[in-house]
Amino acid sequence: MKAIGTFGTSAYQIQALQLFRGADSLRLAPLLKDCPIIQLEQGDVVTDAQRARMYVVLRGALSVAADTRTGMSDGTISKVLPGESVGEQAVLDEEANQASITALEQSELLVLEAELAWQLIDAANGVARNLLRLLSFRIRAANAMMRKRQKLGEFYRQMSMVDGLTNLYNRAWLNDFLPQLVASAQATGQPLSLIMLDIDHFKKFNDSHGHLQGDHALRTAAQVLTGALRPTDFAVRYGGEEMMVVLPDTNVQVAEAVAGRLCQRMRDAVVFSDMRLPLPHITSSFGVAALADGQDDIALIASADAALYRAKEAGRNRVMVG
Repeated sequence: MKAIGTFGTSAYQIQALQLFRGADSLRLAPLLKDCPIIQLEQGDVVTDAQRARMYVVLRGALSVAADTRTGMSDGTISKVLPGESVGEQAVLDEEANQASITALEQSELLVLEAELAWQLIDAANGVARNLLRLLSFRIRAANAMMRKRQKLGEFYRQMSMVDGLTNLYNRAWLNDFLPQLVASAQATGQPLSLIMLDIDHFKKFNDSHGHLQGDHALRTAAQVLTGALRPTDFAVRYGGEEMMVVLPDTNVQVAEAVAGRLCQRMRDAVVFSDMRLPLPHITSSFGVAALADGQDDIALIASADAALYRAKEAGRNRVMVG
């Protein structure tokens, strides 16, 4: 980085620079004539952490990493082209520019000290308007980036609540949302039911056919659940071969009927396309429970789990109500 002259001795035009476009050039020229122009080679970094300055690109291009004070310090990069500037916030704050500025190619920059920037604003109203316009654009860009990050964060949050094998909701989702559903049902007096199910003899299935076929059986069972439920219902992989169905606004009689339908569909679901293989189907045991007055999510799960245990004890491949 080296000084190569001043703006007054260069061939650059004031009106070609965004900051001064439409402003009174005759009033600005005397203030700009002694402003230094520096030259950067490709890869050079502007290092001036002690002074508040603006840099206007006259030729070339800059890469500007996000200022840590903006809250955008995650590697966000912007490109500054001829006529554009960087460091406006530093001048307004009268603090050193914290952004990392690197030349993408050989570049020439006009250097504006903070005190001079304020003199230019006082000298021509157009400079103030242009500065506000530039800052407004930066704010809109920052807000757009924040919205994008929020959407991305929500996407990953949702992904973290889905079981990768079955595409059902996972235990994290259940821990987060079931207490909310229970609290809502208790507050409004609406019914809420829970179905717990366990694939029968799943260890034997895995031992006989291998874990890949076991995974396929789990996906088949999950498809049975998602294919038979309402859009307002929720299917969850509780752990291993154990799954759960949450039925908002559903009383125990309807939940029992839903469990019976699911039990039948499990019997009918084909795991192996080759019917000559043994155990081409799977069966499941079901426990049903409805939310009682004053009951919390933990007690509701325990009630459904107890009903599931009785279904297993009674011979499996059946529905029991808690």
